[in-house]
Amino acid sequence: MSSIARPVFHPVFVVLSVAAFTSVASASRLAAQDLDAPRPIEGSNTVFIEEMTWMEVRDALAEGKTTAIVATGGVEQNGPYVASGKHNFVLQATTEAIARELGTALVAPIVKFVPEGSIDPPTGHMRYHATISVRQETFEALLTDIVASLEAHGFRDIVLIGDSGGNVRGMQNVAAALNEAWGERSARVHFIPEYYTEDIYSCEYLKMELEIFQQPDECVATRNEYHDDYHYSSIIATVDPEHIRAEQRMAAGLFSINGVDLSPLEKTIENGRRLVGYRAEITARAIRAAIADGPGR
Repeated sequence: MSSIARPVFHPVFVVLSVAAFTSVASASRLAAQDLDAPRPIEGSNTVFIEEMTWMEVRDALAEGKTTAIVATGGVEQNGPYVASGKHNFVLQATTEAIARELGTALVAPIVKFVPEGSIDPPTGHMRYHATISVRQETFEALLTDIVASLEAHGFRDIVLIGDSGGNVRGMQNVAAALNEAWGERSARVHFIPEYYTEDIYSCEYLKMELEIFQQPDECVATRNEYHDDYHYSSIIATVDPEHIRAEQRMAAGLFSINGVDLSPLEKTIENGRRLVGYRAEITARAIRAAIADGPGR
């Protein structure tokens, strides 16, 4: 009497089969989330895309918020008192103010890694600890993919601003290349230099409106050998005074910058808020003008 061969199931095959089924099932559930499904709860009062759900972004686009702000900061040395994320902290405050001033914009995650000098051998800011640099081509490739992602989701005016002068060339290159590649598409990229260059470091506003007079009276990135000034310190203080080491400096009797006392801290924070509003007004005006012009700059 002949015997019938029975299939043999090896444990590894069973495990792989279960894993494959689970993977397919998970992908099916993900694909089954209807892109047109209504949002089941109220949204959050934020303009930062990374703090929003995909449904909140979708609905904001449908409501006309088709401008996206892509801001570039950096991680670099800023002297003995200010944390290395100076530019990123400033942008945390200014981008929100710009978006709310416009009323039609959302803010993409801040691009924190930018060219800061050669890595090997170290040059520029890379000579100092805490600095993180990327190559120019890396920076431009990252910006290109971020902007292209936003365009794919329906943003039609994508704005590039930078809080550091070293970021300018990359933003200009990406805006020019994408505008040419997109041709007749409705989306445009706008590089907005005014955010950084119009009354750079708010030097005139500090003197004329806030009666803050720094020494030496030179509107440059570095005074008294510190890569810091009242403009940066006060804006950062609105985000977190610890980023300018307020408590430690007060304890050491060093709570000043360029001859200006930063005490009381509450006054410095108040001035920082006014500076944030000032930079937002400048930038929102420039963005509106760029969009009205049509082709991206």
